[in-house]
Amino acid sequence: MKAGSLRVRLLLGAAVAVFLALAAAWLAMTLLFERHLEHRAEADLIRDGTQLAASIAVNKDGVPTLRREPDDARFAEPASGLYWQVSTQRGSLQSRSLWDESLPASAVAKAGDWSTRFVPGPFEKELLLVERIVRPERGGLDVLLQVGLENASLHRARDEFGDELALFLALLWLILSAAAWAQVELGLRPLSAVRNEVEALKRNPRERLSTTHAKEIEPLTRAINELADARERDLARARRRAADLAHALKTPLAALAAQSRRARTTGAAEAADGLDRAIAAANAAVDGELARSRAAAIRAAPTVSTSVALPLIDSIVGVVERTESGALLVFDVNVPDALTIPVAAEDLLELMGALIENAARYARRRVQINGSASLQQSELSVEDDGPGIDAELIAQAIARGGRLDEIGSGHGLGLAIASDLAEATRGRLALTRSALGGLKVSIAWPLAAADGATAI
Repeated sequence: MKAGSLRVRLLLGAAVAVFLALAAAWLAMTLLFERHLEHRAEADLIRDGTQLAASIAVNKDGVPTLRREPDDARFAEPASGLYWQVSTQRGSLQSRSLWDESLPASAVAKAGDWSTRFVPGPFEKELLLVERIVRPERGGLDVLLQVGLENASLHRARDEFGDELALFLALLWLILSAAAWAQVELGLRPLSAVRNEVEALKRNPRERLSTTHAKEIEPLTRAINELADARERDLARARRRAADLAHALKTPLAALAAQSRRARTTGAAEAADGLDRAIAAANAAVDGELARSRAAAIRAAPTVSTSVALPLIDSIVGVVERTESGALLVFDVNVPDALTIPVAAEDLLELMGALIENAARYARRRVQINGSASLQQSELSVEDDGPGIDAELIAQAIARGGRLDEIGSGHGLGLAIASDLAEATRGRLALTRSALGGLKVSIAWPLAAADGATAI
């Protein structure tokens, strides 16, 4: 499974955790508020009931009477939601708010204390009912005293409180999420510094991560530095071995070339031809390995210098014109005198040498070398009027060790070598069809490469 952003996961986790905590707080606070309302309502009902108890009397028929009714106007308003009722076995008396309804009988009321319960009430509403048995006169009849309040009013108050609390907690969630974002940003800032240092390490293998980071990140930076040290040692060892092997093969190959010439002078032309092809293939492999070692050395260089392109290209053309294939060609050099390339002179010499030699090998009559510069980049191109390369073979042409000329005297590594050197110098190599009919190889270097940046 593809790993996502650590920042997004931390922020999402914090937002969800805060949301769940606030949701639980909303539920708990709403329930507590409802309980508080019920206790307050119960206390108010008991107060009204106490006033009623002080005013109750029982007549000679055993019917309860009141000397004074409670003052709350809701007791006089029909279906107001607040009710009282006093009753004996012989009759009852109730508030006008009950109208023609009555409160339910009780089997749990006690004489010593108030009882509280929720019951179905008049007008199909649930009631919070407090009740108690009182005896107005010593030795007289027991009187059941009941005072009730519709529970709907408590629910409305709870819902209104819940709505207002939800708005407040939503605002609090936004504030806490912003605080979590600030915390995540501050917490990940050291990792951003590590990322920048890793980018510098990618550009220059000799760079190392600093050891001044937070102690939680220090094991990571130490491990990266140790890995970079081991990688640099392994690469250096591999480059030395490859270069040593390539140089070691030069002498045996020269000896074989001498043997081939002697065989040809003795009349064994066919054997000499086969030997020459084998020597050419071996030389190509050696040259390619040396070029790759050179590209690796360029990548490891701490800085990039600049070179004036025209003198170097003229020197390469002068050498190629003296070869057997180059002597038959016309070289057209269109490079400005002041054009500079962000590549060291010896590296540019090797890179352009590989391209110009490759073009001369396949050109029929003409090789053209162009140079230009803009605000963003410097560019050099080499094109010829040869057969060119089919579009589907371009990727193979610049692959390491790729061969496009199994038939012929070329070794097919010129473009692969140029691709390695271009990449090492931060250039972008492109292969297209030339206006001359053959292949056009362009390399563009961003001007940022000339400002002292290290090679990748």
